[in-house]
Amino acid sequence: MPMEQETMSLLIGGFSIVMGITVFIVVLLFLSKNRKPNRTSYGLVLAHLGFLSWAISHSLSALRLDIKHSMASEEISLRLGTAGVLWAISMLFLIIALIKFPTEKIK
Repeated sequence: MPMEQETMSLLIGGFSIVMGITVFIVVLLFLSKNRKPNRTSYGLVLAHLGFLSWAISHSLSALRLDIKHSMASEEISLRLGTAGVLWAISMLFLIIALIKFPTEKIK
């Protein structure tokens, strides 16, 4: 898809910074001794973030594809479809993690 030259690098850079900070915080929470009962939930959140990153990667690769490619329309549709399935899996991990978090406060 045609777009401004710096747009893709800004999208990738911004996403990488935000995702890196988020993963770092979730890993710290995962390793925290005070939150030991929630390790499964934090692991599922990490799985969510991994699949979400994978889905975003597929979406960005669809945007980056050269439209002069002989089967560009089919290739873009396939990549966006794959991104949608990966996004759905990531949301499933997030929902399961939210269900697994205990309802009582941690002491």
